[in-house]
Amino acid sequence: MKAIPQDYQDDMQAAALAYMRRHEAEHLGASQALINRAAEHLECALGVARPLAEKLVLRAYGELHSTATPYRVDLDATSPHTVALVDTRTGLTHAVPAALIAQHLVASPKRKRLTTAN
Repeated sequence: MKAIPQDYQDDMQAAALAYMRRHEAEHLGASQALINRAAEHLECALGVARPLAEKLVLRAYGELHSTATPYRVDLDATSPHTVALVDTRTGLTHAVPAALIAQHLVASPKRKRLTTAN
């Protein structure tokens, strides 16, 4: 499989974010519908393969709803079993086990339904 250039992915993620900002008010309380529409937009209007479109839309969705939070994921310090979160206000890094995230966010009956990212 041919590698997809990072600048192309960045541009398509920016397009997804712009699309979701334009259409967010149409989907208040229905985030899955907004995610699906944005993925369809990337696929149909911009020719992005569906698996990549879904991945980029989920990243853009995270950006859309996390701009006010001071926490960022440190990808270099993150492992398959631990997520490193940096508090940009204090500079402190917090190690959060993936199992804890799953327990409180994924396995919780109160969770919101989102598409899985492969």
